[in-house]
Amino acid sequence: MSRDHQRESGLGLDAQREYIKVAAQQHGWQVVTEFEDVGVSGSIHPLQRPAGASAFANGRTVVVAKLDRLSRDVEHIAGLMKRGNFKVATMPNASTVELHIHAMLAEQERTIISERTKAALKSLEARAAAGDTEALEKINNRSQALAKVRSMLNRTKGHDTQRQQADERAASVKDTIRLCIHDGASSLQAVADCLVARKIPTARGGQWSPTAVMRVMQRLGLELAKAASGPTSL
Repeated sequence: MSRDHQRESGLGLDAQREYIKVAAQQHGWQVVTEFEDVGVSGSIHPLQRPAGASAFANGRTVVVAKLDRLSRDVEHIAGLMKRGNFKVATMPNASTVELHIHAMLAEQERTIISERTKAALKSLEARAAAGDTEALEKINNRSQALAKVRSMLNRTKGHDTQRQQADERAASVKDTIRLCIHDGASSLQAVADCLVARKIPTARGGQWSPTAVMRVMQRLGLELAKAASGPTSL
């Protein structure tokens, strides 16, 4: 789902959810989670948007309310047809040719909207320069809204970067942790001691603690070896 140009499309988030809900009921689809990109330009490829990239991960089938909620770019849609798997709630049985035609229409609509927006902004700036206080207030409001969206996107990118760095750091000690467990480390403290003994520093350059080991092992999907059960007598 996207909030980009919702006013122009007339399709807010609630309406998108309803379209998808109805289509899922009619076609037996099971919606397992929801992804939403906020304030992201439709000119950005869906796989380069934070939520869009997550939605298409792991070969998922992605359902969008309308094709233009996925993208208004023909090249984007054509690429996703080859690399991803998606369905459109308002046209669930559309053929590849029909999707291409609708993508072309969506791209044309995006161009018209862009030209209309630029013309309106130019007129607004001219009125503000002439002393129109209402026009000046609208420009200021628009600038503040854009700044808020940029700040939100920067925070999202920052979180994604931190997550990636944490994944890379964890991967760098994966083999060592496995060796520690293989050599008999049966507790988080034992693994921490093993890493310290091997002179492997934490991400911040400090020594390992059981909590730090636990977090890394959870990220890696590793578990401590279970103690073998003792012999039983008959």
